[in-house]
Amino acid sequence: MAHTADAIFTQGSLMRHVSAMSFTTSIGLMAIFAVDLIDILFISMLGYEPLAAAAGYASALMFFASAINIGLSIAAGALVSRSIGADRVEEGREYATSVAVFSVITGILLPLFMLPNLSFLLGLVGATGEAARLAESYLWIILPTTMFSGLSMTAVAVIRAHGDGRTAMYPSLAGAGVNAVMDPILIFSLGLGLEGAAWATVLARFATMVWAMYPAILRFDGFAKPRLETVIRDWSEATRIAIPAVLATIATPVGSAIVTREMAKYGTEAVVGMAIISRMIPVVFAVVMALSGAIGPIIGQNFGAGRLDRVRETFLDGLVFVAVYVVAVAALLFLLRDPIADLFGATGQARALLYLFCGPLALASFFNGAIFVANATFNNLGHPGYSTWVNWGRHTLGTWPLAVLGGMHFGAEGVLIGQALGGVIFAAIATWVSLRTIRNPTDTPVFAHFLYQPLRMQVMCHRCCR
Repeated sequence: MAHTADAIFTQGSLMRHVSAMSFTTSIGLMAIFAVDLIDILFISMLGYEPLAAAAGYASALMFFASAINIGLSIAAGALVSRSIGADRVEEGREYATSVAVFSVITGILLPLFMLPNLSFLLGLVGATGEAARLAESYLWIILPTTMFSGLSMTAVAVIRAHGDGRTAMYPSLAGAGVNAVMDPILIFSLGLGLEGAAWATVLARFATMVWAMYPAILRFDGFAKPRLETVIRDWSEATRIAIPAVLATIATPVGSAIVTREMAKYGTEAVVGMAIISRMIPVVFAVVMALSGAIGPIIGQNFGAGRLDRVRETFLDGLVFVAVYVVAVAALLFLLRDPIADLFGATGQARALLYLFCGPLALASFFNGAIFVANATFNNLGHPGYSTWVNWGRHTLGTWPLAVLGGMHFGAEGVLIGQALGGVIFAAIATWVSLRTIRNPTDTPVFAHFLYQPLRMQVMCHRCCR
């Protein structure tokens, strides 16, 4: 089989590449969010409150397993796309195989650690009584399939690295379709309840993996034959990207928890409004959230090819794309703010928060998008630690103090305004560091050098001891 791959992102219109990759990636994301919503809807229809609570607690634990898989997939995408851009296709295949092996190992070891300790872990997230027992039975079914999820994410990242965003979205759609069909059959028709929802997820994960691995192997020839020496050799490079990516991913729910806690000071209606907004954002701004994974391969291929001019253009085109999309969606939300509030039955404080979000605050999503674009730049230019520091800074220092100050002056609305202002500050920092990094990828800004040095020293130690 011929091992060839075209670095298609090193030529042609970058705005067209950015748009195509962003929209196809966002479709897959929206399918995943839709299935999560359907799961909760079906479980709620059973009319037993502990079931929905159990699903929530289980999701909190499953998130950490997913974060590891996301980190590994980011590593696969960065390493493979750079290799393709540099016309080192065989090296890219070896990287893809090594990351797939790490995904399998993680998918085996993580359940072996978590399953015997589920009672303790569920207690950490606040699960007690019947809800904890139900969550435990749910996780005993799903956690052993962590390997399926990891392999599918790696394969999708490999497909995107080869420049085919359309094929990369099909696995998510296939998994969503299987889950949507099997949920009512297993939950209601076979009377399995919450366990039925778990088995539907297992089937969906398997379908996603098959749909991802098939084109990655047969169409793109994206993997090499596994060899122990290659896997050991690639460990340092893969973890240097994956570990910061995992840490960056975990920062998001931390920020959400901080905002929810501050919002709770202003009553139940404020929390309801925040919950509605939190569920709307992944749907209406899925394209923005998809940017990091979407433009990563474009940056990676051009960086591998030594085309820093196109890397910079990709970054700027990404910002322009975000601005146009956010303005269009914000205008639509403003026009539909009354029907949206009526749809959710929002009244009082909840309605006021929805109006704020569907008005000027929706425009602040541009700054979140800028951070996503910056993260893709950092991960693919060899500085993944910057993503970690920017994300944690944005969701801690850029969230809690400003949310508290905003709440003190403007009540519940001030909490959202403070959170948005934090995004503005850290988007500016991320943009500055990104442009400087693109100008000289081997240079390190002063503050970033101070923060990132421990990670860099760790990598150097690994290389010296190898």
